[in-house]
Amino acid sequence: MLDLMPALAAWPPAATGGRCAVATVVGAGGSVPRPVGTSMLVSESGDVLGSLSGGCVEGAVVAVALEVMADGGTRREFFGYSAEDAFAVGLTCGGELEVHIELLADTLGGLRPEGLATLDAHDPGPGLALIRRIDAASPEDALSPRGARFGRGTGSPRGAGAVVIPDPARYQVAQSDAVAALLGVAGDGARSLLRAAAAQIEPLLRTGTTGVVRLAAESGCSGDAAAGRPAAEPLTLLVESRLPPARMLVFGANDFGAALVPAARLLGYHVTLCDARPAFARQERFAAAEEVVTDWPHRYLAAEAAAGRLDARTVVCVLTHDPKFDIPLLQTALGLDLAYVGAMGSRRSHAQRLESLLAAGVAPGELERLHSPIGLDLGAVTPAEVAVSITAELVAGRSRSAQGLSLKHGSGPIHRYPTPEALTPPAPTPHHTPHYQEMPWT
Repeated sequence: MLDLMPALAAWPPAATGGRCAVATVVGAGGSVPRPVGTSMLVSESGDVLGSLSGGCVEGAVVAVALEVMADGGTRREFFGYSAEDAFAVGLTCGGELEVHIELLADTLGGLRPEGLATLDAHDPGPGLALIRRIDAASPEDALSPRGARFGRGTGSPRGAGAVVIPDPARYQVAQSDAVAALLGVAGDGARSLLRAAAAQIEPLLRTGTTGVVRLAAESGCSGDAAAGRPAAEPLTLLVESRLPPARMLVFGANDFGAALVPAARLLGYHVTLCDARPAFARQERFAAAEEVVTDWPHRYLAAEAAAGRLDARTVVCVLTHDPKFDIPLLQTALGLDLAYVGAMGSRRSHAQRLESLLAAGVAPGELERLHSPIGLDLGAVTPAEVAVSITAELVAGRSRSAQGLSLKHGSGPIHRYPTPEALTPPAPTPHHTPHYQEMPWT
């Protein structure tokens, strides 16, 4: 929902006070197009803002959203893959989605769409978080089969509204009357439940991530077996948190820096380009960076750290390829708590760089944090390809995937230029008659 909030005030159905519903992915399994927290808005006239699955379940979700707007309740729908029923609404990718649908007014609580105009997706200030109640209305509703593949609603929620948090990194859940009201608790029992909630919610707020939090229901979790009543569903909250964009510091006003700056901005980084040479740094091709700084790299990095403008999400990419800049810069960077430190260069320059850093007093353990040569082993050659290699390594590091594919773990040449044989297209076969001029991959 947070991804849609900056556009909500300008979306005509919401801006004009029309009735709208919000559908949000609150559970996902297997191969699914979008993660938990992805939302889509639907108006009374069927207008849509956003997407949940790329098309395969949107039609069914719109139909349920219209029902929600008609009766004022909420629904929880399940979508999966059905090989038995070719006409069923499901996910062709084979995954499973759990979608919560409610009125937009309940999602935002007292926050009106026009009050969201100041929320900027690219510059959210100290950040923003949204905590929503998504559990079912009663224990009987919770019995709706979670294994059902398609469209099984579970009634309206016990809780209502949401808590909007303007500074999630500093928010104290245990002292929050707003969260207590959202949970429907008060008195002496409220603090113990809030402490339990804080233990799960605050890590999500602090890291700017999205997740579902479940807490023991107020009436207990044992139910009433003698009366045939099931256990109450846990209090369930959807927590979405967005922190200010992480910083990327690109050192090196060259072709590789010019390619990396816009690529990094596509990933949501706040990008600063730094170079000690004014004639290079002030070139127009670096205008995509939020900041362009002319200073000695290690001096600028140390000053930013001393001013508290770096954190554990900050990325440093050293593209200067010049020992007089690289060594003091990397020595400074490896002494800081940063998410990523990478340096461009050949394997020979990397070996020389390690020797120089060891001689400068950098501990061997700190050198293990250095991504050098920088990037994933994609066979990148051009500046644009190298930018893809670097950003791919950053994405892989976030998800802890592509293990062993980094250039730092490999051997042999970094750049593998295609041979003439590789550029020769295959001869047409009797079953392959090209209707266009085939071009070699480059």
